[in-house]
Amino acid sequence: MGWGSSSSSVLGLGLVCLVTVSMVWSSVSGIGANWGTQASHPLPPDTVVKLLRENGFQKVKLFDAQYDTLRALGRSGLEVMVGIPNDMLLSLATSVKAAEKWVAKNVSTHISTDNVNIRYVAVGNEPFLETYNGSFLRTTYPALQNIQSALIKAGLSNQVKVTIPLNADVYESLNGLPSGGDFRADIHDLMIAIVKFLSDNGAPFTVNIYPFISLYSDPNFPVEYAFFDGNASPIVDGKATYYNMFDANYDTLVWALQKNGFGNLPIIVGEIGWPTDGDRNANLNYAQRFNAGFMSHIAGGKGTPMRAGPIDAYLFSLIDEDAKSIQPGNFERHWGIFYYDGSPKYQLNLGTTNSGALVKAPSVEYLEQKWCVMRPSAKLDDPQVAPSVSYACGLGDCTSLGYGTSCGNLDARGNISYAFNSYFQINNQLDSACKFPNLSMITKTNPSVGTCRFPLMIKPYYGGAGRLQKLSSSLAAALVLMLLTLV
Repeated sequence: MGWGSSSSSVLGLGLVCLVTVSMVWSSVSGIGANWGTQASHPLPPDTVVKLLRENGFQKVKLFDAQYDTLRALGRSGLEVMVGIPNDMLLSLATSVKAAEKWVAKNVSTHISTDNVNIRYVAVGNEPFLETYNGSFLRTTYPALQNIQSALIKAGLSNQVKVTIPLNADVYESLNGLPSGGDFRADIHDLMIAIVKFLSDNGAPFTVNIYPFISLYSDPNFPVEYAFFDGNASPIVDGKATYYNMFDANYDTLVWALQKNGFGNLPIIVGEIGWPTDGDRNANLNYAQRFNAGFMSHIAGGKGTPMRAGPIDAYLFSLIDEDAKSIQPGNFERHWGIFYYDGSPKYQLNLGTTNSGALVKAPSVEYLEQKWCVMRPSAKLDDPQVAPSVSYACGLGDCTSLGYGTSCGNLDARGNISYAFNSYFQINNQLDSACKFPNLSMITKTNPSVGTCRFPLMIKPYYGGAGRLQKLSSSLAAALVLMLLTLV
């Protein structure tokens, strides 16, 4: 996900468009999942595809076009949305040839050779976030046009549709209610041009909606309004009544489209979910409550107050990613409904399996049962403690430490041990990764306590970019002792 939210007038984020959307092109029904790969130890792609299939997912959304990932999706029956990262938009916007090469390599080849069911190309990811300071305002639309031209040239434009996953901050409510919805003033003309292009090409509008971000960024946000239990004070907007933020936010977009002449444009919810760690409101109980509520909410296919019919959505996300940027917040690495090892975090009925329960990833292999912790004899006031923890957290993952997190109740020694172990596990338990000067030791006793899980890493997968990860991790671990002694 990106950084922003549609928290401006978030209580009223909506359209009096009761028509049933019909179009020549239609997506499969059923719930989808976002499959991100920014992890130190990603599961093998074949394993993730099995995880998706055994849990009844019918669609998957990718953020890039990794060869191994797409190849694994071949003959899986899963409908695929393949992504183009924002840093590629400039080259694709300025060169039709570059767009044609990208489509040939990442779409045509996988469809024809591997039988990958690619149905969408996501051009960029939330490129108009206000936090990007306009970096992609001039390149996104031309890139979209060039990719569409490339799909036409490849003879795939009827099968594969372009779209742009946009954060909900591209629209706003002018009166605090869904009926006040319109596109953000500073990008209004650009949005209308993009929406018209999507409409002309039978393509959908893709939006990412995050009630959690509204709660995270606004301490006065009414918590109950983020969920689907009907416990919130409703918001009345004409003949429509809103009991949750999702419906209000979605309908604000429907209003924005309607006001500008595109009331029938199909909408995909590209990302929706709730994180489980890294913030006091990011926890297992809230995540289970939100995702279960959302699944129940859309199960009947009735839609929102102002747009009837099934909602096309992709849960964010499938698996935790411990290498994601934490600039938006520590919660960024904890959106998965599965942990890094493909084990379910909580019970969630997707309505896709007979048991109604999440199924863990098959045949996952773990490293040896050992952890790196602080020596009992080490002193908390040792001058090496602070630089050692800083180093370990900088190259490891300490986002489960802090107020209100799963490991928020650890004492000082526990925090230090957690940091050391994170670095140790991410570096494949190399002995050199547990040699913090006179501070650390390896133990075979699991230090996990209460809600705090000390990770035991899975065996690394070295396909594609993973080979670079292996090299960088090994070098980092080999140098840790030398660097720390120089501090």
